[in-house]
Amino acid sequence: MAIEISARKREAQGTGASRRLRRLGKVPGILYGGDKDPVNLELDHQALYLNLRNERFHASILTLDLAGTKEQVLLRSLNMHPFKPQVQHIDFQRVSKDKKIHMKVPLHFVNAEKSPAIKEQGGLITHVLNEVDVRCLPAELPEFIEVDLSQLAIGHSIHVRELVLPKGVEIAVKGNENPTVASAQIPKAAIAEEEEAAAAAAAAGVEGALAPAEAVPAAADVPTVKQKAPEAAAPAEEDKGGKGGKSERGDKGDKGDKK
Repeated sequence: MAIEISARKREAQGTGASRRLRRLGKVPGILYGGDKDPVNLELDHQALYLNLRNERFHASILTLDLAGTKEQVLLRSLNMHPFKPQVQHIDFQRVSKDKKIHMKVPLHFVNAEKSPAIKEQGGLITHVLNEVDVRCLPAELPEFIEVDLSQLAIGHSIHVRELVLPKGVEIAVKGNENPTVASAQIPKAAIAEEEEAAAAAAAAGVEGALAPAEAVPAAADVPTVKQKAPEAAAPAEEDKGGKGGKSERGDKGDKGDKK
């Protein structure tokens, strides 16, 4: 079902007139295209702002009611205030049933949780594009194009020319262009963790290889006290000799005294 919006013809023009409209809660705009002259418009800001929050409003054929006359139009551009939620200006283009149009259509990504990249490989899927430019007749313009991620694996991508398009719709790309729509990779954090684990394992292997050599001391490092241990028997003989000598000297001394 087409979205319908209401507008009135705007008589006053210029920067000052547009500023006054905005203060009154209106939005200046323009309708152009087809075989008719451009028409300056004014629209209610509140109703327009609510419609702009609807994704379909940006990629659908709209019905513009202008003073009771309804026309099929497309939203072509809009200007927003730099920091306020306020529409400054809006452009609509008339469409003809028998003429193809160029339009940006949003992409809807589905089945990511079923993909090998996420379900089996612990990867991350990145959405490179969120919309694509298509060419078709107004009646064939889709609200969105679905991107099936169920077969996407790590290291692989889906490109624009691989998308399944509705009947009568073609991608508006030049020559051999084939932009990437989505890709799957291992998260950088996981790669960093794997590299750290590999470095730690390599370091542990080096330490393990060095451990036996460090456990056996070199000959030069063995204390010399241990090498002289066998000489401990020498003092016993000296003690014996010392005792014998002392008694002999003692006996002679005693005999001498007796004499």
